Amino acid sequence: MNAVLSRPKLAWRLRRAFAGFDIPLLLAVLMLGTIGLVAMYSAGFDDGTRFPDQVRNMALALGVLFLSAQVPPQKLQRLAVPLYVAGVLLVAMTALPGLGITKKGATRWLNLGVVIQPSEILKIAMPLMLAWWFHKREGQPRVRDFVVAAVLLLAPVAVVVKQPDLGTALLILASGVYVMFFAGLSWKLVLPVLATGAVVVAAVVLNEHRLCAPGVNWPLLRDYQQHRICTLLDPTTDPLGKGFHIIQGMIAIGSGGVTGKGFMQGTQTHLEFIPERTTDFIFAAFCEEFGLVGVGVLLVGFTFLIFRGLVIAGQAPTVFTRLLAGAVTLSFFTYAFVNMGMVSGILPVVGVPLPFVSYGGTAMVTLGLGLGILMSVARSRRLMPS
Repeated sequence: MNAVLSRPKLAWRLRRAFAGFDIPLLLAVLMLGTIGLVAMYSAGFDDGTRFPDQVRNMALALGVLFLSAQVPPQKLQRLAVPLYVAGVLLVAMTALPGLGITKKGATRWLNLGVVIQPSEILKIAMPLMLAWWFHKREGQPRVRDFVVAAVLLLAPVAVVVKQPDLGTALLILASGVYVMFFAGLSWKLVLPVLATGAVVVAAVVLNEHRLCAPGVNWPLLRDYQQHRICTLLDPTTDPLGKGFHIIQGMIAIGSGGVTGKGFMQGTQTHLEFIPERTTDFIFAAFCEEFGLVGVGVLLVGFTFLIFRGLVIAGQAPTVFTRLLAGAVTLSFFTYAFVNMGMVSGILPVVGVPLPFVSYGGTAMVTLGLGLGILMSVARSRRLMPS
C-alpha cells in the first residue's frame, strides 16, 4: 500500500519533464550560449557586473525555455488572443501620462510598479495570434483573411513605431509577415513589394547627395531616422556623431582579419572606441578578437539553429504549430541578420540585439520563451500516441 501511494522518484519526474526534448535544438542553443558567454566575458569583464549579470540572464532564459516547453501547443493556442490583447493594451498605455517612461527620446517603457517594455510581449504574442487566426481558417485562406491579419499586425506595429522604436517594430512586423507567408500568402503579392523596396533603396543610394543635402526633409520619417539613413550611406558626414558607431564597427571588423587579435586582445574594444560594445555592437568586438574564423563558427551555429527550427516546423502536427514554429524560427534569423547588418554598415543602426551574444535581460527572456515554444512543438509530435 505504501509503495502504491508513495510519490514518484525525482529521477522519474525529471525524465518525464525532459521527455521529447529535441536534442539537436538543445545542442545549437548550448553552442550559441557558450559563444555568447565567451564574447561577453571578453567584451565586458571590465564593465561592472555585465558578465555575471549575463550569466544570470542566460540561466533565467534556460529556465523560461524549460517551463514554456512544458506547455502543450493546445494551451498556447488558448493563450493567443488574451496575450495579444494584453500586449496591444500595454503598448498603448505607454502613451498615457504618468505611466509611460521616456528614455533617450523614446517612450517604450511602462511603470506598473515594476518597469516593463510591453513591445517585447508582442514579439511572441503576434505570431501566436496570427497562427491562431489562420488555424481557425484551416484549408484555403481567403483574401479577406489576409486583410484582417494585416490589420491585426499593422495596428500595434504603428503604435511601436510612434514610440519610436523602429528596431522592435521591425521584429514584430517580420514575425507577423512570416506567419502570413507560411499560411499561403501569394508570391504575386510578395514580389511586387520586394521589387518596390529594391527600387526605392537603389533610388536613395543613387541620389544620396541630393536627398541628404541640408534642408531636405523626407516625408513619413523623423529627422533622426533620416539622419541615420544618410549616415549609413556616408558615415563620414558625421564621424563623431551617428557615423561614429558605423565607422568604429567597420574598423573593428576589418582589423580582426582571418583569425582575430585573440581573446581579450581587441584594442578597439578595450580602448572603448566601440560604443555599446556589450549590447548592440558586441558583434564588432567579437569580429575583432575572433576574426573570420570565429564569425564562421557563429554563423554555423545560427544556421544550424534556424535549420533545426524549420525542420521542427515542417514536422509539426497542426496548422497552428507549423505556422508558429516557422515564424519563431525565422524571427531568430531576423535578429541575427539585422544586428550583423547594422554593425557591418549595410543596414541603418537600430536597437536590435544579437541573439545569445548581446547583453540584455528582457531580450534574453523573450529568446528563451521563443525557444521554449519551438521545444513544445517538437515535444507535441514526439509524445503523440502512435
